[in-house]
Amino acid sequence: MRSIDVVRTSGWLLFATVVLAALLTGGLWFRRREVRELMDDEVTRANRADALAGGFAVAMGAGILIYGAESFAPNPMGAREAVHLIVSAGLATALLRFGMLERRAIG
Repeated sequence: MRSIDVVRTSGWLLFATVVLAALLTGGLWFRRREVRELMDDEVTRANRADALAGGFAVAMGAGILIYGAESFAPNPMGAREAVHLIVSAGLATALLRFGMLERRAIG
């Protein structure tokens, strides 16, 4: 493995971990407790739960599609690429859904 591949993989792993942690916790780590409580109201928690459910559904769908594609085209991608696609699809869906729901709640 080339050193650039190690950097790329490490960067993606760190990014995916931070995004997932932000989605699960609200991502307000550097705010005072009072500010976190104000910003993390019932609507935001409901929106986050909805977004995480949508991201989970997309991740499961991507996994099912990749598994099914394996039957028709042997080795369409490696395991690393499959995991990358599944996780990225789930996180992207959750982030986009959360953003849309929060924007709708504001305006």
